[in-house]
Parts: sequence; structure tokens; C-alpha cells
Amino acid sequence: MIITMSYEAGKKEIERVKAKVQEIGYKYKVFHGETKTVIHVIGVTDRDKLRAEIEPLPKVENMVPIMQPFKMASREFHAADTEIDVNGVTIGGNKVVIMAGPCAVEEGTLFEIAEEVKQAGGHFLRGGAFKPRTSPYSFHGLGKKGLELLAEARKRTGLSIITEVISETDVPIVADYTDILQIGARNMQNFALLKGVGRMNNPVLLKRGMSASIEDWLMAAEYILSEGNRNVILCERGIKTFERYTRNTLDISSIPVIKHLSHLPVVVDPSHAAGYWRYVGALAKAGVAAGADGLIIEVHTDPMQAVSDGKQSLKLDTFNALMGEIRNIAVAVGRNL
Repeated sequence: MIITMSYEAGKKEIERVKAKVQEIGYKYKVFHGETKTVIHVIGVTDRDKLRAEIEPLPKVENMVPIMQPFKMASREFHAADTEIDVNGVTIGGNKVVIMAGPCAVEEGTLFEIAEEVKQAGGHFLRGGAFKPRTSPYSFHGLGKKGLELLAEARKRTGLSIITEVISETDVPIVADYTDILQIGARNMQNFALLKGVGRMNNPVLLKRGMSASIEDWLMAAEYILSEGNRNVILCERGIKTFERYTRNTLDISSIPVIKHLSHLPVVVDPSHAAGYWRYVGALAKAGVAAGADGLIIEVHTDPMQAVSDGKQSLKLDTFNALMGEIRNIAVAVGRNL
């Protein structure tokens, strides 16, 4: 149940509502907007009783039950699209935001890639300092050294950075270096990690699990939101199906579904969906046409020599050409880069 206080409500009226909710036996979370305060009552079992006790209180404007299991991620909770400002770049607005870079941070190539992403019109540099891999014998990232390289690339180019955090214990150090914390598909239901990033101020990009339903995905976002971090970005990166010609199957339909169910921005990762560079451009353009708020694309100076996911990484000249095509699609659907 959502309780919306009048814009005239002061601290006294808000405290009175909070006390009454506790008296009835429910927990709550309070969100202070620019003009109004909203109180989210958790675990309501008797709506009629709650309404009867709360509605007569001074400065209570209205009460709205939320039927979806994902309460704070739902349109019922927040009707307008959420827009997230990251160092002057808005995710969820009219701009299609481009995040690009190598799958894994490597010494010797990162700065050149960053410069090319910047020149092509990208907004964020992506790169993994910590890499969760299927095999324990694969390259698992440069760790703190990788974070330092990303920070240096940001200093040189002005690009904000996004990188993955894979452990709850690593959240504070990764948050110190990055602008957006990424939760990978394998960790979508790592609830301790979700709570950890939920307690930070950094925006969080939450990738859909490879076998997750849309409801599973939104419920994972709910963990982050419920800890107080309201800056959540959803990322569709493809799901596992019986098809073997692509790494995953990009669920284009998830974009309009999310836009209907949730106020959170959604971006598309065509690289992990395709698994092969030749298909990345088509999926990227399809994502923008379907209403995605951004793309996260893997690029590399020499994909065949990349330490991770080289087959799905675009060469820099291919990425630059794709940016022009994406720009045309964005304009066609009333957006811009």
C-alpha cells in the first residue's frame, strides 16, 4: 500500500502516519520527493483496516494498493519514467545512451578503446575489472589494478565508467572507482550482493539472468530498491533457449513489457545476446527501435587477441559505423544520441 502525503504535510503529520502504521503492525519505507512524501507500507494483509486507520489522519492525500509483487519497481508505485542522471548524462530520458568498451579491462589497450568510444559519441566506458567466468581456469580480471585503469581512462576522456561487482565484500571498493555498478546475469539473484549495492549511492545496472522470467528480474530489482537505492537500470542481455546459433536469445519483447510494468529504464546488451560480432549491429538497432533507453556494447582494438569474449566484440571501425546507424534509428523513433 502506498500512502501519499499532501504537499502541505510537515514532519509532524508524517511522523503521525508512521507511528500509526507501526501501531497496526506493519513496516514501512519513506521516500521524500521534491513536493510530496510517499510512505510505502510493507506486507499489508488487511487493506480495509489500514485504510480506515490512516485515511482520516491529517494531510494524507490518498492511499493506493499495489497489486504487483514488485512493489517499488512497478508503475503503480511511480507512474512517470525514472530518469537517472550520471555526471550530466540522463539514462531513461529522450537520449539513447551508449556504453561501450572491452569485456575485460586489459593493460595496453584500454586507453585507445576509451578514446575511440569517446570520439564515436559514446557516453560510458564499460570494462570488467572482476570477471565471473564459467571456467575457474579462465581470465578473471585484473581486480583493483583494473579499477585503477578505468579511473585513469575516465580522467583522460571524461567518459563515466561502468564495471561489474561480483562479491558483496567488493562493493565498497568498486563503488569508490565506478560511476555505475553492474550486476551480471549470473548474480541477478545473489540477494546479499543486491542488498549490498542497494545500500550504495551509485546507480546499478541489473542484467537479466540467463533463465530468469521478467517477474524474477523485477523482483531482483526490488531487492535493490527496497534498500534505498532508487537508481536502478535494467539490462536485457538475452536468455537461454534451445537455439544454438546465437549465444543467447535476445528477448526484444521484454523492452515494451518492462516499459508497461515498470518505471525503470532498460538498456540492451546485444553483444552477450549474439555471441558473435556479425549479429551485434542488427540486435542493437532492433533494441533502439523497440524502445530501449541505451545499449551496452563490447568493442576491442583486436578482438581475436582479447582475453575475454573476443568473438562478440566489435572492431573500433565497425563500432564507429554502427553508431551512425544507431543515430538514424534513434531519430526515426523520436530519440537522439
